[in-house]
Order: sequence, then C-alpha cells, then structure tokens
Amino acid sequence: MLNKKILFNALVSSLGAFLCITFLAFLNGIDESTLWLIPPFGASMVLVMSAHDSPLAQPKNIFFGHTLSALSGVAVNTFMGSNFLTIGIAIGLAIFIMIITKTVHPPAGGNPIIAVMASKSFEFIFIPVALGALIIIIFSLIYNKSIKRVYPSKEKI
Repeated sequence: MLNKKILFNALVSSLGAFLCITFLAFLNGIDESTLWLIPPFGASMVLVMSAHDSPLAQPKNIFFGHTLSALSGVAVNTFMGSNFLTIGIAIGLAIFIMIITKTVHPPAGGNPIIAVMASKSFEFIFIPVALGALIIIIFSLIYNKSIKRVYPSKEKI
C-alpha cells in the first residue's frame, strides 16, 4: 500500500509534467515550421518534477546544460559534418563543457545527438532549446511554489 505522501507527490509531479509538456506540444502544433518540443525536455520534466531538489534539476543546470549542449552539437555539425564520429565528438564536448561550467543536466545529452543527426542550424540553440528550457524553468518555479515545494534548492549549487 502506498502511503499518502508518496501518492500525493506522484500525482502532483505527473500533473506538472503533463501540463508543461502539453503546453510545449501546443506551441509545437500552432506553427509546425517551428520545433518547440524535443525528447530531452521530457527527461528534464522527470528531474524537475520528481527530483526537484537534485543539483541536476536546478534552473542554472537546466538552462545552461541544454543551451551549451545544443551549441556543442550545432558547432560540431557546422565545422565537421554529420557522421558517427561527429555524434560522439559532440556528446563528449557537451559533457566536457557542462562539467567545467558546473551545469550538468543529463537530459541535455540528447541535444547534441539531435543537432548532429538532423544537421540543425544555430537557430536550434535558441528555439526550441534555450526558449524551451526557459519555459520549463518558469513553469517549474511557479508550479513547485504553488504546491509548496522548495525550488530551486536552497543549497549552494
């Protein structure tokens, strides 16, 4: 039998993820020429809704992890093209940059793969990645506060 606190947390976390991703999907459907929803955002929602106190789920990590990893993928693709080797280089570069900037966000590891495999331009860094990450952060700040969760974490990240 689940205790009430776990059940409540599961329900409000699931609802939060549903609301935010549904909003991004709605934006994606308004103008099909602009991508707003990428798979790494689903993984980000898992962190901000179910592990909101993790250093990996903090706003700085979400924004810079996603943005810098997308930049890594686009830069590698721009200068080296798209092949099995450049996908690996882009991921390695993204991880290196996230570690040295202290902005590790595991879901962002998907961005370089998308950028290289789909030969994305620098626009990809801004929409959907940076703007989508900002939407997730703003939503998470409002939603977590509304359900009286401490987010972002009070610990020094």
